[in-house]
Amino acid sequence: MSSVFNSESELADRLARPSAALVGDLADGSGDLVVLGAGGKMGPSLCRLARRGLDAAGRSGDRVYAVSRWSDRSAADALAADGVEPVPFDLLGDGDLAGLPDAADVVFMVGAKFGTSSAPYLAWMVNAVLPAAVARRYPAARTAVFSTGNVYPMVPVASGGCVETDPPGPVGDYAMSCLGREQVFAHAAATRGTPVAVLRLNYAVDLRYGVLADIGQAVLAGEPVDVTTGHVNVVWQGYANEVALRSLGHACAGVFTLNLTGPETAPVRRIAARIGERLGKPVTYAGTEAPTALLNDATRCHALFGYPDVPLGTLIDWQADWLAAGLPTAGKPTRFAVRDGRF
Repeated sequence: MSSVFNSESELADRLARPSAALVGDLADGSGDLVVLGAGGKMGPSLCRLARRGLDAAGRSGDRVYAVSRWSDRSAADALAADGVEPVPFDLLGDGDLAGLPDAADVVFMVGAKFGTSSAPYLAWMVNAVLPAAVARRYPAARTAVFSTGNVYPMVPVASGGCVETDPPGPVGDYAMSCLGREQVFAHAAATRGTPVAVLRLNYAVDLRYGVLADIGQAVLAGEPVDVTTGHVNVVWQGYANEVALRSLGHACAGVFTLNLTGPETAPVRRIAARIGERLGKPVTYAGTEAPTALLNDATRCHALFGYPDVPLGTLIDWQADWLAAGLPTAGKPTRFAVRDGRF
């Protein structure tokens, strides 16, 4: 078995490959971009994609600022080598946000999820209070805000998932505080005219982490795969990042809300079986599929931005090959099977 990727750098390069559609959309904009929370799982790849996209769109003079605490200096240096400008800044601890760079566009990627069941105040501070300060700092900037499908309730698998007009039904402090984040930015849109796009993301796949990595690592280790939450939505992270950047053109004071995920309601059992077949490993299962799951219908997203350029079957094969090659994983499980909202 030969992998498409032989290193993390090859994966990073693939994630940062802009499409012609992204380049075309970026050519219609102007000004600098600030990415807040750029040191997280998706941030570095989004920043690289933005830099390459802007260069291809003839906007090499516009800067991409990557704001994070940057406790991992090597990650910041790697971005700097690719033309992105790291900005060391503690968004919670540094007080006044006036020290942040000015920008025409903002991507808000800051969030707190894991550990928040034991420290719910952290979820509310990061997910709902900090956005208010950011919205005040950037009242006129087009702002793409990452949210989560967790703001919806679990729904019957046969339903196809929630659509953007369905009422929220968050369970637990993480989900409730993320809905709070959305409402804080909606307030900025309503009172200051801030152009806002909200992206309700369900499970980006990067190969080093994600739902497919969680399932694949269990198969590789010979551990049973829990199928209680038996269906999931996943999407290639490169597509998710591209949609985030392209959504800036749709940001508006009425708030542009978008479900962001792949088109499939994917059975966990089948994902595990396909990975097991590719790895040459037997697969065992635990639990029985519940009739409901956390599912999003991303029809609106696909109508506007096209289907993901990497289909689910390819993602599963890539994931299996990545694990078979012993390439690095992040050690950050998604905990997609959690059903009580406690992270």
